[in-house]
Amino acid sequence: MTRPRIAVSSCLLGEPVRFNGGHSRDRFLSGALGDHVDWVPICPEMEAGLGTPRETLRLETTGDDTRLMTRKTRTDLTGPMTELAERRAAGLDVDGYVFKAKSPSCGVHGIPRYRPEGPAIDRRNTGVFSGVIMRSHPLLPVEDEGRLNDAVLRESFVERVFAHARLRELLAGPWRPRDLVAFHARHKMQILAHDPALYREAGRVVAEAGVRPRAELSAEYADLFRRALARRATAGRNVNVLQHCLGMLDLDPVRRADLLAVIGSYRSGQVPLSVPVTLLRHHAHGDAAVYVEEQTYFDPYPGELRLRNHVPA
Repeated sequence: MTRPRIAVSSCLLGEPVRFNGGHSRDRFLSGALGDHVDWVPICPEMEAGLGTPRETLRLETTGDDTRLMTRKTRTDLTGPMTELAERRAAGLDVDGYVFKAKSPSCGVHGIPRYRPEGPAIDRRNTGVFSGVIMRSHPLLPVEDEGRLNDAVLRESFVERVFAHARLRELLAGPWRPRDLVAFHARHKMQILAHDPALYREAGRVVAEAGVRPRAELSAEYADLFRRALARRATAGRNVNVLQHCLGMLDLDPVRRADLLAVIGSYRSGQVPLSVPVTLLRHHAHGDAAVYVEEQTYFDPYPGELRLRNHVPA
C-alpha cells in the first residue's frame, strides 16, 4: 500500500521547537500512524527565525485587521509568517497536514483573538500560517492533534490521506486510460459511502479517458475524487454500500440472512463498521468474488490502525 506523505507540526513528532523549548509529542502520530506514513515536519516559527525558547505569540485585532503579535516586545509577525506560508503552500506536495492545536500560527480552529489590551474577543479563528495553507489547498485533508482524538474524525482523516496517496501514485506515473478506469472501479464502494452523486460525475470523466487531453482529464478527476472523499461517510451510505456488496455475493439464504442481520446491527448502532466489513470481506474471499474483495472500501488504510471499531452515533 502506498505510504502517504503528511506534513506535520514538528513539535508533534517530539522535536523540541515549542516556545518553551519543549515538544508536544503525540503518541498516535509518532507511534501507530508513523509506522505507515512519511512525515514532512514543519515548524513555521523556527523557519521564520524565531528560535526556541521564544516569546509567545497571539492574534490581535484593531478594527477588522487581525495581526500575529509577540506578547511582550509587540513585534508584528503577520507579514513574515504570511510570506513563509505562501512559499510553503506553493511547493507543498503532501497527502495531508496535521497542525498543532491552539497555536496562533498553526491552529486549525478555535484560536482566540484579542484586542491589544483586554480579554479575548472571540475564539473562532485560524492560525496565520495554517490559514494560508488551507486556503491554498482547500481539498487537502487537514486536522490538528486535538481533533484526532475523536474516533470519527481520526478515521475520516486517515482514510482521506491514504486515498489521496493512491491517487497521487497513479497520476504521477505513465497511466493509461484503462489504469484510470481500474482505479475508479476499485474505489467505487469507498466513494459511494461518501458521495454517490460525485461518484457518478467522476465516472463520466473516466469514460472520456483517451479522448480528452490527459492533463485536463486527470485534473478534473482528481478534483472530483478529492471532493467526494471530503464529504463525511454516513452510517446510512455505509449500509447502502454493504447491502450492495452483499447483493454481489452468491450466498445461501442462511448466510445471507446472517449478514443482513449484522448490517442491521451496525445500522442501529449496536456494532462498529468493522464487524460487517470483516464478514463481507471473508465471504467475498470464500466466494471468489474478486471485484468485491478488491474494493478499497474493505482496506482503505492499514488494518493495524483499527480505526473502524467505533459504533455509529
